[in-house]
Amino acid sequence: MKRLFSTNFSNEAVHVWLAFMRIGVAALMWTHGIPKLLRLIEGETQFGDPLGIGSTPSFILVTFSEAICSLLIFLGLGTRLASIPLIISCSVAAFVAHRDDPFGRKELLLLYILIYLTLLILGGGKYSVDSLINPPRRRR
Repeated sequence: MKRLFSTNFSNEAVHVWLAFMRIGVAALMWTHGIPKLLRLIEGETQFGDPLGIGSTPSFILVTFSEAICSLLIFLGLGTRLASIPLIISCSVAAFVAHRDDPFGRKELLLLYILIYLTLLILGGGKYSVDSLINPPRRRR
């Protein structure tokens, strides 16, 4: 029972969880990004314009974040940098495009934002390409 309320954790568990979360959130976001990427390749760029930059640029930016940045997060390559466009696109969707919608419509977007903020802060973890490129230094 004491273990259930313990605030101790192992570094290994954190790294395993980061890998699981990274891969999971990337796979879930791909269900949004891959169809958009296929539409973009076909030349179909009809999309909303929540920021006033035009429908096509908005569509390209969202497609980049949902498809390309999700792939980078899946691999753990530039995890912190790749999470920024996803934080921005989910924030625009939640707070601009869906601002008048009920909370339940924004809830999933807010959960995505929390996950991407976690990846921005913690990075990809030990089981990522980032870790291969820049291995953590041993503490003395």
